[in-house]
Amino acid sequence: MTRRILLVNGPNLNLLGVREPGVYGSDTLEDVVALATETAAGLGFEVRAVQSNHEGVLIDAIHSARTDCEAIVINPGAFTHTSIALRDALAGVALPVAEVHLSNVHAREEFRHHSYVSPIAAFVIAGAGIQGYEFAVHRLAAILP
Repeated sequence: MTRRILLVNGPNLNLLGVREPGVYGSDTLEDVVALATETAAGLGFEVRAVQSNHEGVLIDAIHSARTDCEAIVINPGAFTHTSIALRDALAGVALPVAEVHLSNVHAREEFRHHSYVSPIAAFVIAGAGIQGYEFAVHRLAAILP
Protein backbone atom coordinates (compact mmCIF):
# COMPACT_ATOMS: atom_id res chain seq x y z
CA MET A 1 0.00 0.00 0.00
CA THR A 2 1.24 3.47 -0.86
CA ARG A 3 1.81 5.67 2.14
CA ARG A 4 0.55 9.14 1.33
CA ILE A 5 0.36 12.58 2.94
CA LEU A 6 -2.06 15.23 1.74
CA LEU A 7 -0.45 18.67 1.44
CA VAL A 8 -3.06 21.44 1.57
CA ASN A 9 -2.34 25.11 0.91
CA GLY A 10 -5.10 27.66 1.27
CA PRO A 11 -5.93 31.05 -0.18
CA ASN A 12 -3.25 33.30 -1.64
CA LEU A 13 -0.49 30.73 -1.23
CA ASN A 14 -0.44 30.42 -5.02
CA LEU A 15 1.17 33.90 -4.89
CA LEU A 16 4.18 32.78 -2.85
CA GLY A 17 7.36 34.31 -4.19
CA VAL A 18 5.63 37.53 -5.25
CA ARG A 19 3.22 38.28 -2.39
CA GLU A 20 4.82 40.24 0.46
CA PRO A 21 8.26 38.63 0.20
CA GLY A 22 9.33 40.45 3.37
CA VAL A 23 6.75 38.39 5.27
CA TYR A 24 6.52 35.16 3.27
CA GLY A 25 9.93 34.93 1.61
CA SER A 26 10.86 34.45 -2.04
CA ASP A 27 10.17 30.72 -2.31
CA THR A 28 7.25 29.74 -4.53
CA LEU A 29 4.42 27.27 -4.00
CA GLU A 30 6.25 24.97 -6.42
CA ASP A 31 9.27 25.14 -4.09
CA VAL A 32 7.03 24.18 -1.14
CA VAL A 33 5.56 21.20 -2.98
CA ALA A 34 8.99 20.07 -4.20
CA LEU A 35 10.48 20.25 -0.69
CA ALA A 36 7.57 18.38 0.90
CA THR A 37 7.59 15.76 -1.87
CA GLU A 38 11.34 15.19 -1.65
CA THR A 39 11.25 15.00 2.15
CA ALA A 40 8.31 12.59 2.11
CA ALA A 41 9.93 10.36 -0.52
CA GLY A 42 12.98 9.98 1.69
CA LEU A 43 10.68 8.73 4.45
CA GLY A 44 8.68 6.35 2.26
CA PHE A 45 5.67 8.57 1.56
CA GLU A 46 4.08 10.14 -1.49
CA VAL A 47 2.57 13.62 -1.40
CA ARG A 48 -0.69 14.68 -2.99
CA ALA A 49 -0.73 18.47 -3.12
CA VAL A 50 -3.70 20.79 -3.47
CA GLN A 51 -3.90 24.58 -3.34
CA SER A 52 -7.06 26.57 -3.73
CA ASN A 53 -8.48 29.95 -2.95
CA HIS A 54 -11.87 28.28 -2.53
CA GLU A 55 -12.85 26.75 0.80
CA GLY A 56 -15.05 24.02 -0.70
CA VAL A 57 -12.25 22.72 -2.92
CA LEU A 58 -10.03 22.33 0.16
CA ILE A 59 -12.80 20.62 2.12
CA ASP A 60 -13.43 18.17 -0.74
CA ALA A 61 -9.70 17.34 -0.89
CA ILE A 62 -9.62 16.75 2.86
CA HIS A 63 -12.68 14.49 2.67
CA SER A 64 -11.09 12.42 -0.10
CA ALA A 65 -7.90 12.01 1.97
CA ARG A 66 -9.63 9.75 4.48
CA THR A 67 -9.59 6.89 1.97
CA ASP A 68 -5.98 7.05 0.77
CA CYS A 69 -3.85 9.30 3.02
CA GLU A 70 -2.33 8.74 6.44
CA ALA A 71 -1.92 12.37 7.46
CA ILE A 72 -2.43 15.98 6.40
CA VAL A 73 -0.04 18.92 6.31
CA ILE A 74 -2.06 22.12 5.99
CA ASN A 75 -1.31 25.79 5.68
CA PRO A 76 -4.88 27.09 5.78
CA GLY A 77 -3.83 30.67 5.00
CA ALA A 78 -6.50 33.15 6.07
CA PHE A 79 -8.96 30.28 6.59
CA THR A 80 -6.94 29.56 9.75
CA HIS A 81 -8.73 32.43 11.46
CA THR A 82 -12.15 32.19 9.83
CA SER A 83 -13.16 28.69 8.79
CA ILE A 84 -15.01 26.45 11.17
CA ALA A 85 -15.97 24.37 8.12
CA LEU A 86 -12.32 23.63 7.33
CA ARG A 87 -11.68 22.76 10.98
CA ASP A 88 -14.68 20.43 11.00
CA ALA A 89 -13.52 18.72 7.79
CA LEU A 90 -10.09 18.08 9.32
CA ALA A 91 -11.61 16.74 12.53
CA GLY A 92 -14.09 14.64 10.57
CA VAL A 93 -11.50 12.65 8.64
CA ALA A 94 -9.69 11.70 11.86
CA LEU A 95 -6.18 11.85 10.38
CA PRO A 96 -3.17 13.42 12.11
CA VAL A 97 -2.93 17.08 11.08
CA ALA A 98 0.17 19.28 10.98
CA GLU A 99 -0.67 22.99 10.85
CA VAL A 100 2.06 25.04 9.14
CA HIS A 101 2.49 28.80 8.76
CA LEU A 102 5.39 30.40 6.91
CA SER A 103 5.45 33.46 9.15
CA ASN A 104 5.25 33.68 12.92
CA VAL A 105 1.54 34.45 13.10
CA HIS A 106 1.85 35.23 16.83
CA ALA A 107 4.17 38.14 16.09
CA ARG A 108 1.73 39.66 13.61
CA GLU A 109 -1.68 41.31 13.79
CA GLU A 110 -3.93 40.28 16.67
CA PHE A 111 -6.53 38.67 14.39
CA ARG A 112 -3.88 36.17 13.22
CA HIS A 113 -3.33 34.86 16.76
CA HIS A 114 -6.46 32.68 16.76
CA SER A 115 -6.59 29.42 14.81
CA TYR A 116 -9.60 27.19 14.41
CA VAL A 117 -7.23 24.43 13.26
CA SER A 118 -4.71 24.40 16.12
CA PRO A 119 -6.95 22.71 18.70
CA ILE A 120 -7.37 19.65 16.47
CA ALA A 121 -3.82 19.60 15.06
CA ALA A 122 -1.22 17.12 16.28
CA PHE A 123 1.24 20.04 16.22
CA VAL A 124 1.75 23.54 14.82
CA ILE A 125 4.84 24.97 13.12
CA ALA A 126 4.99 28.72 12.59
CA GLY A 127 7.72 31.06 11.46
CA ALA A 128 10.10 28.55 9.87
CA GLY A 129 9.41 29.55 6.25
CA ILE A 130 9.09 26.68 3.82
CA GLN A 131 11.33 24.58 6.07
CA GLY A 132 8.26 24.28 8.28
CA TYR A 133 6.76 21.92 5.70
CA GLU A 134 9.89 19.76 5.87
CA PHE A 135 9.67 19.71 9.68
CA ALA A 136 5.98 18.78 9.47
CA VAL A 137 6.58 15.83 7.15
CA HIS A 138 9.39 14.54 9.38
CA ARG A 139 7.27 14.86 12.51
CA LEU A 140 4.25 13.18 10.95
CA ALA A 141 6.42 10.28 9.77
CA ALA A 142 7.72 9.94 13.33
CA ILE A 143 4.26 9.78 14.93
CA LEU A 144 2.54 7.56 12.36
CA PRO A 145 2.44 3.84 13.10
